[in-house]
Amino acid sequence: MKPLNSKTVGRTLIIITALLWGLAGVCVKSITWGPLDIVCIRSVVSLIILLIAKGDLKVKFTRANLLCGALITATGILYVAAIKLTTAGTAIILQYVAPILVFCYEVIFKGRKARTTEIVLTGLIFFGVVLSFADDLDLSHVLGNLLALLSGFTFAGEIIIMGGEESDSVDATVFGNFMAFAVCLPFFIAHVPALSFDAKNLIWIMILSIFQYGIANLLYAKGCKLIDDVECSLLLTIEPIFNPIPVAIICGERMGRLSLLGAAVVIISITMYTLLPKLQDHK
Repeated sequence: MKPLNSKTVGRTLIIITALLWGLAGVCVKSITWGPLDIVCIRSVVSLIILLIAKGDLKVKFTRANLLCGALITATGILYVAAIKLTTAGTAIILQYVAPILVFCYEVIFKGRKARTTEIVLTGLIFFGVVLSFADDLDLSHVLGNLLALLSGFTFAGEIIIMGGEESDSVDATVFGNFMAFAVCLPFFIAHVPALSFDAKNLIWIMILSIFQYGIANLLYAKGCKLIDDVECSLLLTIEPIFNPIPVAIICGERMGRLSLLGAAVVIISITMYTLLPKLQDHK
């Protein structure tokens, strides 16, 4: 049996990461707590998982690791808040302005030669984002949409820095979880008397903390180092496809027609990105 090369392993890890991250919508929607309370517990549980996997408490205090950690913190808080304020499907699709930003950064600042397929697929993803944003322009969802879009910018920065040689992806993720916990802890303590700790909330917060964030972040930290930034960001667009499905089944939340069309565009784009290079190699 032919051994898997590093790129195949990297792609597999990122795909699994995307599917686990896709549980965010159903978890957050099913927990009655506020966004900062959720992020607080999610971060500390994830931090414990990361440190156990790492095997020690040593971390490198580099500028890249700290900056990436701050971006991870911002992305987590913005995205969880967005899910609470708009539909989960719309929140995640809007966050995926990130591949466009990563692609533009690589082309403009790193001199990457853009392939025609990458340009077309990036444009399609942008089109899907626009459709999703346009589907929820009522006042009740505008703030959630804006927070989701802003999380796309912080997520793009996270992908760029974490994929660089200057950062240690695991250490950066440890910093991100610690920072998020530190920022959210005072709010959690203040809210404790009003929070419900019933079985439903506890089960969902554990699923969110252990699988959706802790294990997923560990896989992402490993996988992002094995493939380039653009491919990583494009493969992660599997997340917005999967995200709305469990939310619809368990919470009964439905995306609008334009959001569904935007999701379909993303599905087609990521499928084409995966298949076209292989088809071209066989010509």
